[in-house]
Amino acid sequence: MTGERRGRRRLRAVRVRATLIAVLAVAVALVAGGTALVLGLRTELGNDVRDAARARAHEVARVIEAGRGVPAPTVADPDEEFLQVVDSAGKVVAASSNVEGLPALARLKPGQRASVKTPLDEDRFLVAAVGARDGDRKLVVLDGRTPAGAAEAARTVTRLLLIGLPVLLVLAAAATWAAVGLALRRVARAEAAQRRFVSDASHELRSPVATVRQHAEVALADPERADARALADTVYDEAVRMQRLVDDLLLLARADEGGPAAARRRRPVDLDDLVLEEVRRLRSAAPGLRIDGTAVGAARVSGDQEALRRLVRNLGENAARYARTRVTFALADTGDGRVRLVVEDDGPGIPEADRRRVFERFVRLDESRSRDAGGAGLGLAIVAEVAAAHGGRVLVEDGARFVATLPSGE
Repeated sequence: MTGERRGRRRLRAVRVRATLIAVLAVAVALVAGGTALVLGLRTELGNDVRDAARARAHEVARVIEAGRGVPAPTVADPDEEFLQVVDSAGKVVAASSNVEGLPALARLKPGQRASVKTPLDEDRFLVAAVGARDGDRKLVVLDGRTPAGAAEAARTVTRLLLIGLPVLLVLAAAATWAAVGLALRRVARAEAAQRRFVSDASHELRSPVATVRQHAEVALADPERADARALADTVYDEAVRMQRLVDDLLLLARADEGGPAAARRRRPVDLDDLVLEEVRRLRSAAPGLRIDGTAVGAARVSGDQEALRRLVRNLGENAARYARTRVTFALADTGDGRVRLVVEDDGPGIPEADRRRVFERFVRLDESRSRDAGGAGLGLAIVAEVAAAHGGRVLVEDGARFVATLPSGE
């Protein structure tokens, strides 16, 4: 439990760090983007104000150059715009009513622009100058406009960003926290499964070693009474069991790393040949049982022959281990792109509540499935792994009827 708590604390620390880093990165990006947006908006709106001032000055200049004299210019909003017509000496020739009597508010040449202070408002006005001729006189038309509207729009956007950015950061933090948590839950489950796997594997490997050591110690303690044949038989049986267990563990380890070799080396395999081979083997290995293979029909799958042979053998050995009198094999191509293999025995069967758990690793359902009787509890787990690697599945339909369904190789 201490290791698990330490692991949970470590994963939580990783989750917190990942969330903080993500939020910080999002914050920097949002602040930079928001700043660029506000500055760009102010610049764009300021340019719009200058363009409007220049356009109005051009209108007045066209009237003057049309020979109609210098008109008394008017403005739509006296608080936000002014107009002045200035001669080459800087004298105001004409002006809008809101700046009438005032000297030239800017000294600009035609085509120039400037930002100037005026008595009209505390904010500076943006002024555009356009040249005009009234006979022999050279005049300059000045149109000034306040950028207050642009500034107010920029302030509004800034306020909205100040409200929206924290909300976005909270949403980013929540999304990151959830996503990292989901990923780490998978990691935590994998880590827990790995710890259980290592623990169970160590226990299973320790048992045959302990048995061999115990018999060897007895023989060494009293060599004259030791039965060499019995000792050899014991060592041989435990060595076979250990080799089988190591082979199973290696196969499952390869599956955990990315699938058994069956997923990588596919070729057409006559599954009926493998099933009939297992029928013959069981008839020789278990002469007390009736092994029925009459329902085995032709069926071909695509996959790894050795892995599929292991699937069939494990199902056959499991059935023979718990059968009372008979084991029945049935194989058929269902015609819908699937091959169905059924292995059934007349033993006690598997309770419905345990029919999924039986395919987990190192699972023994009761005392009768001891190490001597039932192996290490990896046989059916390997069946499930091989079936999954071939795009199929295996389940217990009823009692002791195991059904493996695989894609057809035809």
